[in-house]
Amino acid sequence: MTTITLVRQRSIGLMQNTLHTLTNIMQTVDDTTAVSVRDPNDGEKGWTILEILCHLRDFDEFFHGRALLMRDQDHPQLPAYDHEALAHERRYNEQNPADVLADLQQKRARFIAFFQDLSEAEWEGTGVHPERDSFDMTDAVMQVGHHDVIHIEQITRILAERP
Repeated sequence: MTTITLVRQRSIGLMQNTLHTLTNIMQTVDDTTAVSVRDPNDGEKGWTILEILCHLRDFDEFFHGRALLMRDQDHPQLPAYDHEALAHERRYNEQNPADVLADLQQKRARFIAFFQDLSEAEWEGTGVHPERDSFDMTDAVMQVGHHDVIHIEQITRILAERP
């Protein structure tokens, strides 16, 4: 097995593990805590746990959309997203935490299947990332787990602040 194949497989495994971690964490979070305790590093503008969970759900969809573009087109320009605007527009903190988690679980299963089904040629797909220039499918699979870990740490920091 090549190193790149191993990196891809481990990144898919990380996508599964971070989802399990989020699921376990959310079992310990009541609805009041999910919408009321904010990230202490950002003060009043900090996100709640529910807002983070909604962000992860939506960005799974966005990351999947970018990966589809890279698979189906020749080096496309990948769309940018304003995560702060989305949190307000989609009223993240008014959503149901259980529904958001269920939706994330469904989207993640589809995204994992997408990566597992890629052919070697499809793994070579590239695009122009709005923040990082050239971006390939291996970057895409690695990005998901990395993004999750950043926000899982953020959620645990919030939970450490709860009364």
